[in-house]
Amino acid sequence: MLRLFRFLKPYRFMIAGVLVLVFVQTLGDLYLPTLNADIIDKGVMLGDTKKILQTGGIMLIAVFISVTCAVIASYLSSRSAAGFGKIVRSKIFQKVESFSLHEFDKLGTSTLITRTTNDITQIQMVLVIIMRMMIAAPLMAIGGTILALSKDKPLTLVLAVAIPLLAVFVTLVALKVIPLFKLIQQKVDKVNLVLREKLSGVRVIRAFGTEAQEIKRFEKVNDDLTETFIKANRIMAFMMPAITLIMSLTQISIIWFGGIRIGNGDMQLGALSAFTQYAMQIMMSFLMMTMMFVMIPRARAAAVRVNEVLDTKLSIFDPPESNECFLTKGYLEFRKVTFSYHGAEEPAIRDISFKACPGEVTAIIGSTGSGKSTLANLIPRFYDVDEGEILIDGVDIRQMSQECLRNMIGLVPQKPVLFSGSIKDNIRVGKENADDEAIRKAAETAQASEFIEKMEGTYDYHIEQGGANLSGGQKQRLSIARALVREPEIYVFDDSFSALDFKTDARLRSALRKEIKEATVIIVAQRVGTVMNADRIIVLEQGKVAGMGKHKDLINECEVYRQIVESQLAGEETA
Repeated sequence: MLRLFRFLKPYRFMIAGVLVLVFVQTLGDLYLPTLNADIIDKGVMLGDTKKILQTGGIMLIAVFISVTCAVIASYLSSRSAAGFGKIVRSKIFQKVESFSLHEFDKLGTSTLITRTTNDITQIQMVLVIIMRMMIAAPLMAIGGTILALSKDKPLTLVLAVAIPLLAVFVTLVALKVIPLFKLIQQKVDKVNLVLREKLSGVRVIRAFGTEAQEIKRFEKVNDDLTETFIKANRIMAFMMPAITLIMSLTQISIIWFGGIRIGNGDMQLGALSAFTQYAMQIMMSFLMMTMMFVMIPRARAAAVRVNEVLDTKLSIFDPPESNECFLTKGYLEFRKVTFSYHGAEEPAIRDISFKACPGEVTAIIGSTGSGKSTLANLIPRFYDVDEGEILIDGVDIRQMSQECLRNMIGLVPQKPVLFSGSIKDNIRVGKENADDEAIRKAAETAQASEFIEKMEGTYDYHIEQGGANLSGGQKQRLSIARALVREPEIYVFDDSFSALDFKTDARLRSALRKEIKEATVIIVAQRVGTVMNADRIIVLEQGKVAGMGKHKDLINECEVYRQIVESQLAGEETA
C-alpha cells in the first residue's frame, strides 16, 4: 500500500497543510478541558463573573480555530484523496491499454473493472482517515495522558484498566473482521463477473428462455457476498455498543472515585471535569487508532490487487531501439510461425509460411478452430509467436514499435466493436484527423452509406454502447469503414463479411478491389464465395497449412478445401 503513496507527490503541500491543521485542531481540543476546569474552579466556585467571561471568550476563540481547521483539513484531505484516486485510475487504465491479449486472458475483464473502481475507492477512504487521524490520534492520546496525570495521578489507575481492556476487545474484533474484508473483495469480483456475463449475453438468455436459471446463478453469488457483508457488519455493529459500554463504565468509575477524592479534599471539581474529558479523549484516540488498523488491512488487500495490475510484466513491449527503415511497402511474410496459447497442450498454429504482396488478396479459410483468427491476431502483434518470425516490409514486427506497426495495419475484428457516440466519431477512430469527405468515402466503399443516409442525423446519428441500436451487418460495415479511412498498407479482415447478405458481400468486395488495390489484403472467411476470387487461398486444418493456391488449383489438389467447397456450393460451381 505504501508503494501507491508515491502517486501523492503532486499533493504533498496539500497533505502537509492537512497535517498542520489537524495538529492545531488537536491542540485546541486538548486546551479546552483545561479552560473549562479554570471556569469551574475560579469562576463558578468563587463567583468571579469577569473570569468566566474572559475564559469563556478564549474558549470560543479556541473552538472557532479548531472548527475552522477541521473544516479546511477535511476539504484538503478529501481533495488529496480524490486526486490520488484519479491518478491511480489513470495509471491503471494506461497500464491496461498496454496489455497484450495474453495479460487480458490472465487477469480477466471483470476483475480489472473491480480493481479500477471498488478497490481504489477503498484506498481513497482509508487515505482520508489516515491523513485525519495519524496526527490527531497519537497526539491526543499522549497529550491527554500527560494532562490527565497533571490533574490527578491516582485517578489515572482507572485508565490503566480501561485502555488495555478496550485494546484487547478491539484486537479480537479486528482478528475476526479483517479476513472477512479480504473475502469481500474477491466476492465483489465474482458478482461483477456474473453480472457482466448476464448483461452482455441478455439476447441469448432471452432467446433460450433461461432467465430463471440465470437469476438463480446471480442470486447465488449475490447472496454469498451479502452473507459475508452481513457477517462482517454484524461484528462491527457489536463492537460499537461494547466500546460505548466500556467508555461509559470508565466515565462512571472516574466520577465515582473522583467524587470520593473531592469529598476528601484531594481534588477540585474543575480538575475532575477536565480529567473526565481527557479520559474520553484518550479512549477516543485509542478507538480511532484501532479503527484505523481495522480499515488499513481492507485497503491493503485492495492495494495488493491494484499493485498486481501495475506490476504486471508485459509479454509484448517495444524494443530498446526500433527498426523502422523499410525498403518496401506493404509486404507481409510468415516464416515457419508456430504459436501456442498460454496453458494450451498443443500449438494453435504450427509451421505457417507464406508471403502476401501489395495489390494481392490473400484469403485464409478452414474449419472452426483451425487457427484462422489466431493467425490474424499475430499480424498486429496482439500475441508474440513462439517460433519463427513475421516480417512486414522485410522487418521482424518484434523489432518495430507497436505504434508504428499498428499504424501500418487496418484491422476489422471478427466481432465488430463500436463505441457510444456518433457514426462519424466511430469511423474517425481509424484516423483521428480524417475529414468529412474521407469519412463519407470510406462509408460508401464499405456499403454503409445506404443505411447511414436513412438515419436521423445521418453521420451524426448516435450509436449506443457496443452498437446496440444497429444490426450485425451494419456494425460490420462501419467497422470496415473505420479500417478504410485509415488508408493503411495492410488490411486484415477477420471474418468481417459473415453478417452480410450475398448481394451486399459481392458489392462490398467489388468496391474494395477498386479502393485498396495498392494495399496488401488478408481476408479470413468461412464462405467460399468470399475467398474464391483471391490471388492466394491458404487452407488451414488443425493449425497447419493443408493447401495453398488459387481456387481452381485447390479444388483439384486439396481434399480439405474440396470438402469445404462442396458443403457450401452447388456442384456446377465447384468446377
